[in-house]
Parts: sequence; structure tokens; C-alpha cells
Amino acid sequence: MKDSLACEIVVVGAGPAGLAAACTAAGRTRSVAIVDGNTAPGGQIWRGEVRMPGIDRARISQVRLLSDTLVVDCPGDHSLLAVQGDRAVEIRYEKLILATGARERFLPFPGWTLPTVVGTGGLQAIVKGGMRIAGKRVVIAGSGPLLLAVAAYLCRQGARIAMIAEQAPRSAVFRFARTVARSPRKLLQSISLMQSLTGTPYRTGCWPIEAVEGAVTLSRGGKTWSEPCDYLACGFGLVPNTELAALLGCVLQDGFVAVDTCQQTTQPGVFCAGEPTGIGGVEPAIVEGRIAGYCATGRMDEAARLFPERDRGNRFRRALEEAFRLRPELAGLTGPDTIVCRCEDVTFARIAKHGNWRAIKLQTRCGMGPCQGRVCGPAVEFLLGIPPDSVRPPIFPVPVGLLSEDL
Repeated sequence: MKDSLACEIVVVGAGPAGLAAACTAAGRTRSVAIVDGNTAPGGQIWRGEVRMPGIDRARISQVRLLSDTLVVDCPGDHSLLAVQGDRAVEIRYEKLILATGARERFLPFPGWTLPTVVGTGGLQAIVKGGMRIAGKRVVIAGSGPLLLAVAAYLCRQGARIAMIAEQAPRSAVFRFARTVARSPRKLLQSISLMQSLTGTPYRTGCWPIEAVEGAVTLSRGGKTWSEPCDYLACGFGLVPNTELAALLGCVLQDGFVAVDTCQQTTQPGVFCAGEPTGIGGVEPAIVEGRIAGYCATGRMDEAARLFPERDRGNRFRRALEEAFRLRPELAGLTGPDTIVCRCEDVTFARIAKHGNWRAIKLQTRCGMGPCQGRVCGPAVEFLLGIPPDSVRPPIFPVPVGLLSEDL
């Protein structure tokens, strides 16, 4: 038998957007619950941190939090199916707010599956989890402001940052810097970040082409060299987590969840906020979460006061996307024998024979491992222009016992 829970408003995701939405809705409706797969609220941004700027912590106590709980299906109207440990939980709602965040984008290159090559945010999470990084030499490569944020965090933990390699050209990074300079808050944050990285080499138009144990080969301006390191932290921007939205029937546009001015999706009563609607960081996510919380509880006038701030956030998102657009050279790093699907050990040569995602899955098992295509799917889309074409439940791996009894 499944456990059951009924709430007027259910929020999926306890990152900045989800917490903002839940706290805004709390006290203005009968019951609010947050469902999240992590052990504590905060998401990837505030993992393990006490301070969560912009969140009314007093209201969190009014919200029911279901931690270590993964939503895997939506079996009926106003109903979600979640897994909490070895139990299945049916969650019924009147209004639903999706704040499912984003994940790192990985691009295959020779050596990217080595144990010393990890995601940028992944290395930060491992260190926050207790791994000692002091004295270790780290190269950080990929694209986007996350590289700088992680580098600064690792420096505070005693790591030696050998280099930050940003694939975007210098001109694009400078244009983005001018956009940041127009916001006093972001400018102060950037100045503080750069001060903490004084003396750390930052190279634009630079990217990894091969990793071996103890070193990474980097390319810049037609020249290549080997950079010694204990760890290579590598991430090429973020990919929105839109699987649950797609399963609910919400329309996606350019890979993001389409929403109206109230943050409502094309499914009535289903709202979406944060990175699934556009990659922009903490501040736009919080604003969208608050708008969704207001609108889900019928407070349209209060939501409307936040529209100008959301518009500024959307302009920042567009500038971010334009500045750190992936260069086409990155698609040429993968050789025939380079593994693209790590879960099933599928090489690029095997994938390249097929012209659509269905054929790739059927013929190679790419996308059918534990990550359910979350890593290889965006990589295949970038390399071959073939996006994943369907989402099927369960969207996360589920214990066989629950499949046989409850699903």
C-alpha cells in the first residue's frame, strides 16, 4: 500500500525558487508542502549552508518538508507519485509549483570518465560533503560564472587553483561583464569574487581536449599544452530539469518550460519557477518563485509588483546565454572511441550511426542507464543535434519492489 499526502499547494524542489515559492504561499493557504530529493533544503546553491539570502526562514517552519523524496510519476490529475526510501508516497495537490532546478552539462572528450575528472559543481558538493581538498592542485574548465564561484569556494578550502579555462571568447566575456556592471549588487559580488581569486590564471577561449591521470591538455589560440593537476573540474553551463514538466504535459520552448506572466505553465494550476524557465542564477529564481507563490494563492496584485524585477532578471538571462554560448569546436573533441554514455559504456561511433533518439536508445542503450539520459542526452544533442524526444515514467530509478507493488 502507498502512503498518501494531500496539500493545497505542493512545491517540487527546495532550492532558491522552491523555497521562495513555498514561503510566499505559507500562511495564505491551508497547507503547503515541499518535496525534495536532498536531505536538507537549499538545493545545489545552498547545500549545507545556514544563510539563505532572500528567504524568509520564519515561514519555512510553516511548510511541510518531505526530504529524501523523489517525484517519479504523475499517475493522475492533481496527483504525483514519489519515492521516499523504500516507500511509495502518493501526493495530491490543488496547485503545483515546479522548481526542479538544473544540472551541469558535461561534454565528452578523451579522458572525461577518469575518476579525477568531475563536474564543477560536483567537486564543490563533494568537498562540502567532507572530502579534503587542501593542497590539491585543481584545474577548472568549461563555461559560465559557476567556474569562478566554485574556484573561490575551493580556494577558501585550501585548494590550489592552477587555472580557470573559460571556453567563451574574451570579447563575449567582456560584454557580459558590462551587463553585470549595470547592477550594483552583482557588481559588488563580482568584485568580491575576483578579489578572492587574485593571482589565479583566468584564460578565455580555452578548453580541455584530453585528460590523463595527473594532467589535462588544454587548447587556446591554436596552441596546446599539458597542465598538471590532481583534479579537473569541468562543466559547460547548466541544463534545466524539465522532465517532470514534460511528463505533466507542459509545453517546452527551446528546451525550457513555457510560462505566462503569472509563472503558470500551459497546464492550468501548474506553475514553474527558476532554472527550468531559463538559466539565470539565484536572484531571478527567487523572484520567479515569489511570483509563483503569490499567483498560486490568488494574490495577483502583489505578484505584479515583482514583474519589473523579473524583467531585469530575464535580460540578465539573455546576456548570460549569449556570452557563454558553446563554441562549435567543442563538438570536435569526441573521437570514435570516446565514451558518450557512461552508464552503458556507449561510444560516439556507435551513437553517430543513428539519426534519432529512439534509434539510439534501441540500438545502443544510450540514455537507458541510471542517469536516465540526464548526462548523455544533452551531450548527444550538442554533438549531433538530436534532442531526447520523450519522457517516460519513472523519471528516476525506482526499487523493483515498488514497481511490482505500487507502480
